[in-house]
Amino acid sequence: MMQAIVTTGHGGYDKLELRAVPIPQPAAGEVLLRVLAAGVNNTEINTRLGWYSSEVTTGTAEAASADAQGIAARNGSGWSGVTRFPLIQGTDCCGQVVALGAGVDAALLGRRSLVRPCMHVPGANPFERAWLGSDLDGGFAQFVKVPAIEVFPLECGWSDAQLATVPCAYGTAENMLRRAELARGERVLVTGASGGVGSAAVQLAMRRAASVIAIAAAAKHEPLRSLGVERLIDRDADPLATLGEESIDVVIDCVGGPALANQLRTLRRGGRYVVSGAIAGPQVSFDLRTLYLRDRRLIGATTWDEAVFPDLVSYIERGEFKPLLAGTFALERIAEAQRQFLEKRHVGNLVLIPPAPAV
Repeated sequence: MMQAIVTTGHGGYDKLELRAVPIPQPAAGEVLLRVLAAGVNNTEINTRLGWYSSEVTTGTAEAASADAQGIAARNGSGWSGVTRFPLIQGTDCCGQVVALGAGVDAALLGRRSLVRPCMHVPGANPFERAWLGSDLDGGFAQFVKVPAIEVFPLECGWSDAQLATVPCAYGTAENMLRRAELARGERVLVTGASGGVGSAAVQLAMRRAASVIAIAAAAKHEPLRSLGVERLIDRDADPLATLGEESIDVVIDCVGGPALANQLRTLRRGGRYVVSGAIAGPQVSFDLRTLYLRDRRLIGATTWDEAVFPDLVSYIERGEFKPLLAGTFALERIAEAQRQFLEKRHVGNLVLIPPAPAV
């Protein structure tokens, strides 16, 4: 048996239960990992709240304070339909391979690895993927089993917790930058720049030698300034009034909400707006003429391109960015970690540490 946080349904923190459950056994082509660290992300909170339902029209923070009975009644509330409960969530996993299913390369045994959370679905089109912690049990446990092709061993000096900041946040950010085709020397505006995806986008854009303008609360500017961003803008400021029309090549939007209309107007002709989240609100309005008359592109980005995760692992091993670990919590303190996550006072990522299994 192992300890796991089991999400029992849509609702509040009472839906997160610490339970003893059977250790999963790897089938052919699968591996079992001991979870060393697991990151906290918006997606686990949004899934628990049923926020992905089209019935929800508010941001994540407002949904989190909604009536629990209203949450429980929502339909179609997962990324790809109705969420299966009970579910072990946890999109991010840094773990050690401890058992192999039939047909798996023995060289994986014992290796510290990251798990790619955006997983292949055999026979599906490239935009149909299964997500760790959403479509299958994830990393909020002492052990997790996954397909061997989704396990990426790596050699680096980072701690387990530092590595656990990477998969979802940096994978999402890298995918957004690839979809944007961000080039050296271009100016990129990053919203929510102090959060997991936003801070990752800042670092990965700078790795591409782009000029980064970051939007974040004023209290979080100093940590972002130390990363070398060109300019910092307060979260409550109007980017259009601050930067002017047609001043930006790419917008990387991690938060959504009503600011989209003016962010579009900051784009140069042919500029690209890429969005991967809507915690500030999923329903927006803008003038379509600001899009088509200036040949701007509006790009949604969820499913990762194939090269995203192998590239991230290579960046880590070459030391091309640094992890932004904001804090760690014991696995059983998940509710406290998610509360702190929603307060948005941190820069980077929060991580859960499962207890070591009994010998």
